[in-house]
Amino acid sequence: MTAASRDLRSYDLTVLFDPVSVVVVGATDNTAKWGNWLALGALEGPRPVHLVNARAATVLGRTAYRSVRDVPGPVGLVAIAVPADHIDAAVDDALAMGATAIVAISTGLGESGEEGRRREEALVERVRAAGAVLLGPNCLGVFDSGSSLLLSSNPLPAGRVAFVSQSGNLSLELAQLLTEHGLGFSRFASLGNQAHLEAADLVLGCIDHPGTDVIAVYCEDFRDGRRFAAAAREATDSGKPVVLLTVGSSEAAARNAQSHTGSMVSSSSVVDAVCAAAGIVRVRTPQELADVAAQLSTGRRPHGRRVAVLADGGGHASIASDVAEAAGLLVPRFSAGLSARVAASLPPAASTANPIDVAGGGEQDIGCFATVADVVLASGEVDALVMSGYFGGYGVYGADLEEGELVTARRLAEIAAQRDRPVAEHSMFPASPAAREMRGGGLAVFRTIEGAVRSLAAVVDAGAADPLPVLPQPSAPLHSTDYWSSRAMLADAGVPFPTARLVRSRAEAVAAGGDLVFPVVLKAVGLLHKSDAGGVVLGIRDEAALLAAYGDVLARLAPEACTVEEMADLTDGVELIVGVRQDARFGPVALVGLGGVLTEVWHDVATVLAPVTPAAAERALRALRGAPLLAGVRGRPAVDVAAAAAVVARVTEVAAAHPELADVEVNPLLVTPRGAVALDARVLPA
Repeated sequence: MTAASRDLRSYDLTVLFDPVSVVVVGATDNTAKWGNWLALGALEGPRPVHLVNARAATVLGRTAYRSVRDVPGPVGLVAIAVPADHIDAAVDDALAMGATAIVAISTGLGESGEEGRRREEALVERVRAAGAVLLGPNCLGVFDSGSSLLLSSNPLPAGRVAFVSQSGNLSLELAQLLTEHGLGFSRFASLGNQAHLEAADLVLGCIDHPGTDVIAVYCEDFRDGRRFAAAAREATDSGKPVVLLTVGSSEAAARNAQSHTGSMVSSSSVVDAVCAAAGIVRVRTPQELADVAAQLSTGRRPHGRRVAVLADGGGHASIASDVAEAAGLLVPRFSAGLSARVAASLPPAASTANPIDVAGGGEQDIGCFATVADVVLASGEVDALVMSGYFGGYGVYGADLEEGELVTARRLAEIAAQRDRPVAEHSMFPASPAAREMRGGGLAVFRTIEGAVRSLAAVVDAGAADPLPVLPQPSAPLHSTDYWSSRAMLADAGVPFPTARLVRSRAEAVAAGGDLVFPVVLKAVGLLHKSDAGGVVLGIRDEAALLAAYGDVLARLAPEACTVEEMADLTDGVELIVGVRQDARFGPVALVGLGGVLTEVWHDVATVLAPVTPAAAERALRALRGAPLLAGVRGRPAVDVAAAAAVVARVTEVAAAHPELADVEVNPLLVTPRGAVALDARVLPA
């Protein structure tokens, strides 16, 4: 997948999550220090624990050793919580005693400046040479509920969600949010500086872990981004969905971009492209992370976007429908037959066309919720059910309703399993006995309607079908990045351009006019934004006009050269843009969309990992908001989208083979009913 020197799966992380023993370096009786918290957590586990303190004979009433070298018995995992000045010695002592895993809580290395980075790199080399693994430094610790390993500042709830996080505090918040859903952590690993173990390694380490159902990730720096994508894709393909929370959605304006591609490809759009390619579910907040993890933990995803809304009040029914459609879901009107079957179980005043308002039916027959849910989910007309409102609170009205509500809750869970359709329950009483009964039966229960709806919307498209793009072998570097050289590089790769000549004098301009078919276009070479500078002259119809245009451009702009190109037939054409930008972490990322000089005004683009196949390029083009233009509107014929997609694929392939180029862009790419042709090209060096 990448030029990474190691295999995708390269570490056995059993030594980290289930070590033979634990040594805490920096253990102390001081309850305000990490060494105390780590020691207390380690001592709760079943394995041997050794405490190291260079100045104390005992810690927490146990013998304390002056150094790891003094520890008796086998040394497995060593947790280090000492000042940065002492971390090198602690690591060397641990490796000398055969440590297989090191968790470095200590700060002051890679995050502290150039000298700290050098020390960190040297430390990692020693760890790697010894065949051990290092988590951190500057991290919060590690936890495994199955092996009863707790090396962190706080106790964490046990469950089946693995959490890999670059933020320590976020793990504590997510723990609370998951607990509200009746969930907890199977494993937790704090990435810290990712000096050795990266997010990809921890994701891979959870794939074969029998206690993990869902892998949640918070990451700010993906290091080798393609490797992370490959790891996430492997996890997703193995049935362990990956949910990602990251930052950077507001960074687009921070880059001083010199190309249309650069100005429209933000770090956030790149991550979206990675998530789409790897089958990752991306979320924006910790609450959404917990909600989506809860939905995925049920093991059921909607097979499409059609949802039924079942509520016990008109307000909740309408609000749930609005939120669902705003999230990209569909609330289709039921067929007459289905509406009649729903009505058979409800009072006459009920609304039955979707959304469904039971209109007091819950008080008359609490089982109507399950009956209606079964009818709707068995119909084939919807892919999921959203319940919203009072269900979960009927038990306060008396023992009979309480028992009936519990029976109905169990029945709803059974129906979801039988029909293999998700049921997302928004309850005003998310902590009630009925809500707990639903969670116990495998349903997700939410305290807000937006949580219920957005969790469904987030997972409906998760899971990629296409293979991740493979980077080609690098081509010989392009040494000149002017327009003519850029054009030639792309043309050699099979990108079609109009016939053209490069001219540096009036005589060469005359010769070009004799070789080409008028009308022609004159372009100044060496200008970044030729059109804005007046360096493009269109519709030149004869030799005299060509010489006049050449003289004018030469006088105004003094370009190093000009091109004379046959003018493309624009009849019934649509202008597109295709660009590829080299991302520091994820490599080449492609942008396709509506193009021309106003491409940044339309901002109708799709971002995908490069290189792309023609089929993937065509899907991206047909998903644009402006896709109706390609299909033909208001009497215009459809254009040749397949030809455009083939050109997009060629551009991304050649750009991916030139990592020395920051941007490769064709804008516009003219697509007509007769095919596709590139009318301009631009490349920028990295």
